[in-house]
Formats: sequence, C-alpha cells, structure tokens
Amino acid sequence: MQLASLAFLVFALVAVAAAVGVISFRNPVHAALSLVLTFFSVAAVWVISGAEFLGVALVVIYVGAVMVLLLFVVMMLEVDLAPLREGYVRYLPFGILVAAVMLAEILLLIGVLALTGDPLPAHPSATGEISNTKWLAMALFTEFLLPFETAAVILTVAVIAAVMLTLRRRPNTRRQNPSEQVRVRPSDRLRLVGMKAESSAPRPAPRSLRGNPAADNEEPN
Repeated sequence: MQLASLAFLVFALVAVAAAVGVISFRNPVHAALSLVLTFFSVAAVWVISGAEFLGVALVVIYVGAVMVLLLFVVMMLEVDLAPLREGYVRYLPFGILVAAVMLAEILLLIGVLALTGDPLPAHPSATGEISNTKWLAMALFTEFLLPFETAAVILTVAVIAAVMLTLRRRPNTRRQNPSEQVRVRPSDRLRLVGMKAESSAPRPAPRSLRGNPAADNEEPN
C-alpha cells in the first residue's frame, strides 16, 4: 500500500471516530472539540486527494466558526452554562489530546506531500487545463447533484428542528403571539382619562385676616 493511501485511510478513520464522538459525548465541550477534529480530518482528506480549495475552505469557515455555532446552539436550547464554567481545567486533557492529533495529521500531511508530490491520481475529468475550483463546481452540479441536494435538504430539516425546539412551550416563561399582536386595536392599548385641572397659583388670605397689620407682617411658614 502506498504512503498516500495509508495516510488517506488514517485521516478517514480519525474523521469517522471523531464524528461518532460528536453524537456520543454528553458534554457539549467535548462534542465541540470532536467536531473540530472531524472537520480538520476531512480537510486533510480533501487536501491529500487534490481538492485543496475544499480543504482550505473547510478549515477557514467551519473550523473557525465551530465555537460560534456551539454558543448559538447553547443559547437556543437554554443549556445551563454554570457547570461548563466551573472547573474548566478538567477539559484541558481532552483539548490537549485533540490538539496532538491535529498536529500529527499536519505533520503526516506535510510529509506525504513532500515525499510523493502528487499523492493520489487525479480524477479523469480534472486532467484538463481547468482550475481545481472550476472542476469542483462542474462535478458538484452534474455528477454529484443528487448527494448535494440531499445534504441541502438535511441541513434545512436541521434548521427547522432547531427553530421548533426554541418554540416549544415551557412553564414560567413569557411568549409572544404574533397573530394577537397583529389583531390589536387602539382601544385595547390606549385609554383616555378625564381629570379636573387644578390651579397652582397661591391662594388668597382669608377675609378674617384682611386689614390686620399684624397678619400682613407675618411671614408664611
């Protein structure tokens, strides 16, 4: 077996194992780190297969945004963050393990590319004088159109499921009803109240004190 094929199998097995960890770990931090390792391993598979554009795009977009995705899901599902903030040092060994595996994959990928140059044979359709990105677009929307559309449907279902989870009814929570807000009338929100006006001018002195010089010299308290 060639070195490139062996490296391809190693990257694929690590990606599968990390993907299983994403859905197996109950701790969201461990699941997120496993997802990072999955994306990175798949990126290594694409690079060694000659699809450098896909590998770089996966690392830049998905691996860089996975923590934002985790925070978004945690906020949507209202997961208690207090246990995650307590004792974060206990996550350090698992993080070091993931980082070590990623470093080993980088070194293996660099070594294979340095020794073999062009590790795996290119697809027959990609042998023409076209760029990797153009060939990828042509293959994605012709030969692999059905898997591409299937993945789009699966992602759409996942988005709808996440929205439905946020709309579930929970006790002791306030909810908005858009239909009631649209049907609201001004009389339901505004009420006019009539009140008598009172003058703030000073009151005149009583008649009994008028004309009394002693009362005129007294200063009001």
